[in-house]
Amino acid sequence: MPVFLECQRCTACCRWPGQVKLADAEISRLAAFKGLSEHEFIQQFTRLRPDRRGLALEEKPGGECVFLDGNDCAVQPVKPQQCRDFPNLWTTPEAVERCRAIRREVDESEYQRLIAKARTLSR
Repeated sequence: MPVFLECQRCTACCRWPGQVKLADAEISRLAAFKGLSEHEFIQQFTRLRPDRRGLALEEKPGGECVFLDGNDCAVQPVKPQQCRDFPNLWTTPEAVERCRAIRREVDESEYQRLIAKARTLSR
């Protein structure tokens, strides 16, 4: 049976350095959500990716996500797809140790439904 990892919003995944890649549509959604123009959003909250092939979210000095606000995501309704896909569609060895997601065995149809739901943006 497939295992679905049910996020508990512990924000552990938001607290280590990394790279949250942004698609153009995500920049547009995030900027609108923050009440900024895309240019203002890019200047305030993004950085050039090391491979120079796009933008990623900026990090706080300790490596935390720029949108981590205490124990909450300040952009939860429009968070990037990379964030939505974690921990079911990608993970890291470090994340496996830190993540507090609840492991649930589900049948294949339920797994597919849950994954589809996780991938869908709340609009």
